[in-house]
Amino acid sequence: LSPQPLAMSEHQSEEFQQIEKLYDFSERLNASKDKSQNVEDYEGIIKMSKTSMKAKQLASQLIPRYFKFFPTLSTDAFDAHIDCIDDGELGVRVQAIRGLPLFCKDSPDIISKIVDVLVQLLNTEEPVERDAVHKALMSLIRQDPKASLTALFTHAGVTPTTDDQIREKVLNFIRDKVFPIKAELLKPQEEMERHITDLIKQSLEDVTGGEFKMFMDFLTSLSIFGGKAAQERMQELVEIIEGQADLNAQFDVSDTDHIDRFISCLPLALPFYARGAPTSRFLNYLNNHIIPVFDKLPEERKLDLLKALADISPYTTAQEARQMLPSIVQLLKKYMPAKKTAEEMNFTYVECLLYAFHHLAHKVPNATNSLCGYKIVTGQPSDRLGEDFSELNKDFTERLTTVEDLTKTTMKKLTQGMSEHNKAMSAAKTDEEKANVASRLTSFCFFSWWYLKTKKQNTTTGLRTCNNILAMTKPLHAKVPSFIGDTNMNLSWKEATKPLASAATTTTIGGKRPANSNNGSGNSGAAKKRRGSNGMPNQLVNKAFEGISSYGGGRGGNRSQGRRGGGGRRGRGRGRGHW
Repeated sequence: LSPQPLAMSEHQSEEFQQIEKLYDFSERLNASKDKSQNVEDYEGIIKMSKTSMKAKQLASQLIPRYFKFFPTLSTDAFDAHIDCIDDGELGVRVQAIRGLPLFCKDSPDIISKIVDVLVQLLNTEEPVERDAVHKALMSLIRQDPKASLTALFTHAGVTPTTDDQIREKVLNFIRDKVFPIKAELLKPQEEMERHITDLIKQSLEDVTGGEFKMFMDFLTSLSIFGGKAAQERMQELVEIIEGQADLNAQFDVSDTDHIDRFISCLPLALPFYARGAPTSRFLNYLNNHIIPVFDKLPEERKLDLLKALADISPYTTAQEARQMLPSIVQLLKKYMPAKKTAEEMNFTYVECLLYAFHHLAHKVPNATNSLCGYKIVTGQPSDRLGEDFSELNKDFTERLTTVEDLTKTTMKKLTQGMSEHNKAMSAAKTDEEKANVASRLTSFCFFSWWYLKTKKQNTTTGLRTCNNILAMTKPLHAKVPSFIGDTNMNLSWKEATKPLASAATTTTIGGKRPANSNNGSGNSGAAKKRRGSNGMPNQLVNKAFEGISSYGGGRGGNRSQGRRGGGGRRGRGRGRGHW
């Protein structure tokens, strides 16, 4: 016989003997009425876990099975099991991982320790090993949801020693494995929903925009924040969002991350404002810190801010509306030209500001007397009817007229341009002829179909913007104007939706504040800036409807998906990067 087969035979014989010993240890332990007396058998199992591969696999099953009977050997037993988890053989590691939940069946006090071990193993690249880790964690969570989730969420937050890669794996596990089966895990429901809410709040000290939205989406799916939840619950969610918006921080116009954070957080709060949560903190910060330096904001974020302002305006109180109206009227006049000039008017800016103006004025109509020269009588001293504001009224009315003229001209050009293009496309019979029509629209776009589709969508949105502007300027010409007080108007950057409140499009002075409202708004899509309009009749449209999609325009678009990095957040941990 050659030496090699002989060595293999001896190894197999030795491994067989080790397995036999392990079975003997296990049989004696099973048969024993007082297992704590079988110390030598358990010590034998621990010793065998340091021998051959198959012996390690079997020992990885037996060590946790009898662990509770030998507290004096707990350290040796656990260390031996961890050695198996660190073994070079995948089969040994997987078997040892599967055995980890068994340690906790009769020793719940060590759940935290076992979760910590499993969390470190989430970083494995081996699919089989990773699957075993996931199943082991889920087994622990099902055994004791409260203790296991508490331990797991300690790795979801940020500390000076946090490993970003492992933290990301934990967040992915929570999102993909825990959240989808919350109904099964969170029992008793109210107690456990309250507990996981507290865990999430503790994990929000330093998160990215994407992580924050993930947590907020989960919280809003819980029954304690459902449709029948008390207003206090809505206030709790709003306070979480306000904390992420850094409303206690001094505003720095050069801090683009803070601007993005504010703009991204505001839409998340809108559904809760619609259900009665107060808007005062967001509005006060906006009015006192951001609007006064609006001109200094990055160009790509101005429109996003105005959209956010338009969205929140229906939920203001009368006091908040009175405080904000002067700033809004001042901005409105800035973007509503007094006379027709060569300077282009930004139609979407005007749409946002007119919408906000209507909703604020609807709450405090007589505040427009001193701001726009109206003569609205409410019987209050704030009517200021004895003062002459005729020049203000003349100026405001002229600006409204100029806006209407520019809007009608632009609508005509948009309609004409689209009509001419449609006719040319209809007349084109072959693909080559259609490509020629497309090339006349743009010489730089290689993806003509996509470009034409986008062009048509933008034209449709532009027409919606114009129609909205005209619908909002018309009732403002009267000496006693009517102000829009509902949310039936479909703003141009939003998908068409059915209004939640059935009310007239314009509400006369004294109408009631609506109980429901359309709160649909988004911050996920990056705004598509117009690159030019070779085929349009006039270049006026180029910038006028810039950024007509949802929040996130320009270079700052979709920052909420950015990963973590250095800096970016003042006084909020290590700084998880841009939103």
